[in-house]
Amino acid sequence: MLTYNSQLKKLALPEYGRNIQQMVDYCCTIEDREERNKCAYSIINTMSNLFPQLRDETDYKHKLWDHLAIMSDFKLDVDYPYDVVKPESLDTKPIPVQYKLEPIKMRHYGKIVDQMIQRACEYPDGEEKDALVMLIANHMKKLIYQINNEDVDDAKIFKDLEFYSKGRIKLSTATHSLHEFKVAPTQQQTSKKKKKK
Repeated sequence: MLTYNSQLKKLALPEYGRNIQQMVDYCCTIEDREERNKCAYSIINTMSNLFPQLRDETDYKHKLWDHLAIMSDFKLDVDYPYDVVKPESLDTKPIPVQYKLEPIKMRHYGKIVDQMIQRACEYPDGEEKDALVMLIANHMKKLIYQINNEDVDDAKIFKDLEFYSKGRIKLSTATHSLHEFKVAPTQQQTSKKKKKK
């Protein structure tokens, strides 16, 4: 009767395969310490040949010895050239990242547009502020255009800009106009194949 991998012992590090795991298991059964050390070093050499790209990483040998310890379930008693990873450190969970969850007024613009508008409000009146406001307004139009391919009305953008700035920035369609955005045409691929003569 055939033996399937699903019926065998689960591999600690499947990327090395069952043959390496069997080598590690055999190494654990060797009674002579010197022979066991030789066997461990030959396994490390085989592991490094399997993944030559690891050699570019700093301290890759240390990583291989850690993997050997993990594959032996930390039962392999050899003279490790490095301090290998401890079993309890494998179960540690990363510290959760704390996010500032603040409500976004209009999700299609995002939080950064809101922050840019608040920053633009702090600028002193002049050409620099006007240029920044127009850049923000054009960016807002582009963001709306991404979710709505139809014509985006400049008046709608100016109204949203006024809402975000709490009335401190007011633009009119009579005096200002935004860029026109269009969907870039997709290139058609021809499926004609050249006939052999």
